[in-house]
Amino acid sequence: MLRPAILDSTTASFVWTVSSAMGRFSNILKKPISRRGALIGSAAGVAGGAAAIQILSGCSRKEPEGSPVEATNEDAQNMLEYEETEDDLLKLENSWELPLGSILLPSEGRWIAAIAKGPSAFPINIACAFDSTNGELKEVVTQMRGDTPSMALYDARCSDSVFAWAEIDMRTRSWSLYASAFSEGALTGNVSTLWQGDKDWSPPQFCCTGTKVFWQVMPLASGKYRNEHSGLFVWHVGDNSARQVIDSPGRFATPPTLSGETITCSPRVNPNQGIFYGISAYKTADDCDTLLDQLVLPQTVRPYTAVRMGNHFAFSVEAKYSTGGLLANMGSYISNADGSFLMLPREPFAGITGKDDCYIIKSRSYYFVLDSARERYSILTSANHSVDYGEYPARDGITSSLITYSTIKDASTGYPESVSVRSFSFA
Repeated sequence: MLRPAILDSTTASFVWTVSSAMGRFSNILKKPISRRGALIGSAAGVAGGAAAIQILSGCSRKEPEGSPVEATNEDAQNMLEYEETEDDLLKLENSWELPLGSILLPSEGRWIAAIAKGPSAFPINIACAFDSTNGELKEVVTQMRGDTPSMALYDARCSDSVFAWAEIDMRTRSWSLYASAFSEGALTGNVSTLWQGDKDWSPPQFCCTGTKVFWQVMPLASGKYRNEHSGLFVWHVGDNSARQVIDSPGRFATPPTLSGETITCSPRVNPNQGIFYGISAYKTADDCDTLLDQLVLPQTVRPYTAVRMGNHFAFSVEAKYSTGGLLANMGSYISNADGSFLMLPREPFAGITGKDDCYIIKSRSYYFVLDSARERYSILTSANHSVDYGEYPARDGITSSLITYSTIKDASTGYPESVSVRSFSFA
């Protein structure tokens, strides 16, 4: 069952979408019931007393069809042919140590969402906020709103004004997405239940910018609704309703990714012609009403990550496909307006970030820092000089600073000891 929690404040009646509606978000099963009855029936989302959110029906939009890119090796410049420089293209500004088990999640502002170990077996983990100005880690969500012993924190994201997190029942695989106003490392408003789903629906991929939360609702790839549509939704802090802004006739290929004033996702396009993914950039200011640009990949080629950086798409492909030309090869790509590409033929491990003409692409145990304007690059080695745990960025797309985290091993025992966080500025 898929449940957007819906509240009509005037009639105090609830409405929800059920899986028998075949996953179509605009098909709403309307059944007025008492508020108390709806709360009892809403399971995890209601256990903590969260406010319900109305999902507006009839808001699905059809993705425009586009022509797939036909690129060859002659259309690309290999960035490994740049000159390797001894100059530091990134400058280390700060470093901090966090408790073992801490994970930072890509965030846009001063505060970075984090997951840390819980104080006991229940909850096993908690949601935190990392202050990128001083290295302080503040606890934000210390108790799950779902009250079953098998409930765990699944994911978290934040901006400087909103905090969102997902909880999942490890036994039943049902999940809920919550959000609240956020300031100075703490929740400052009522917690709202944005969406709920069961084992037939993938846990949400989501992101936060300003006072908005964007999330994708998708059928599980191997579930009984795998052929149904997916949708991208948006909710504003303080609103009683959320809106579907993008429709995909199938699963999205990449998570929604923020960069500056844009959000990028990869819905299915051209559904009557085959399996095509359209990397699409929208304006966040008008909640995706404006499509800024779209790049349709060759048939069956699935992007691994994708983000809009200035006038370029920065995306990666993690597999090699038998057909599709240049973009069917594993690697990372930067698109140009003339149809050409910059490429790095290495296995991708995270989303691409950077500033202006500088792109930071994670490889297995280090980062390539690529200066496309001067055609040079440098190598940033992981803090632990190891491939065991790796080092990952806590930024996506355009950023004024690179922040990374890495699990560090004790030199004497070889066991994980702590988490190192590093902050870099651009030279």
